[in-house]
Amino acid sequence: MAVQNQMLNKFDYDWAYSSRVSILFGIFAVVAAVGWMVSMMLTAIHLFALPAIPAGSDALTQGSIAVITSPWAYVLGIPLATFGAIYYLATLGMTLWWFDTRHPLIIKILTPMTASGVVFSAFFVYLQLGVIGEICPFCMVSASATVILFGLELGILRLSDTPSLSEMFADFGGLLAGTNYAVVSVPLLVGALTVLGMFAIPMLPMPEVIPFIE
Repeated sequence: MAVQNQMLNKFDYDWAYSSRVSILFGIFAVVAAVGWMVSMMLTAIHLFALPAIPAGSDALTQGSIAVITSPWAYVLGIPLATFGAIYYLATLGMTLWWFDTRHPLIIKILTPMTASGVVFSAFFVYLQLGVIGEICPFCMVSASATVILFGLELGILRLSDTPSLSEMFADFGGLLAGTNYAVVSVPLLVGALTVLGMFAIPMLPMPEVIPFIE
């Protein structure tokens, strides 16, 4: 393993990473970005495509539309896809944070995050197969992304020799002090504003649709 020993004197303990950890984190970032993109596409379908389908249409009871219009597709009126976008944005932010600081505590934090993603995705897949009886391809891509992220996280853990969690939490202040916040926060802010912008568009005073006249 390639030893990262007291990098920039910010940490008072030793740890070691395999040279492959950076590669796995790079793949992790790509998968998280794909998951975010798919979740945003689903959110756009909820906000812009579904309202255009006439009430009572057979399209609402078939295929992927039946999945994303089911009672399980919303929490407090917000599409689950939006929560998925926030989840992927958070994992992407953690990845950027690791590349900025190389702190092993970030690896430990990612473990419960990615594990919870797999648990929730497994439940949603069960709902599609066992309750709704229809499959949403976008949802399945998102579920696959959560499994891949968890697998990559396990691989990163296996290739990392890190201190105990108590030691690293004691240095949380040092982690914050050594963070370049622009590197981490600017991409997250852009992603968050994109989500908010999508929800703001339907509330804008848009002109009425002019019917097409032949």
